[in-house]
Amino acid sequence: MAEKTLTRMDLAEAVHAEVGLSRNDSAELVESVLKHISDALVEGETVKISSFGTFTVRDKAERVGRNPKTGEPKVISPRRVLTFRPSHLMKDRVSDGNKS
Repeated sequence: MAEKTLTRMDLAEAVHAEVGLSRNDSAELVESVLKHISDALVEGETVKISSFGTFTVRDKAERVGRNPKTGEPKVISPRRVLTFRPSHLMKDRVSDGNKS
């Protein structure tokens, strides 16, 4: 199975084809939606897109990890991480796609 990456331009082209906006307006719409989503996540908000999934930001505490090569302990600094939890509908759709 050849890997394909969906890009912003692909999304803008899909909006252009489905909605009929100009290519420039479609690209601006995609950029606007992505900016709203990223701004909300930066502020620590949860972003829930119905039938797709939920994006959340988690704060991870400082912890001690190990270098896998040497086994030497190393402190891993605290950080914020982005998590995504797909909806059941999305999980089912992806799973059904694997059957074909």
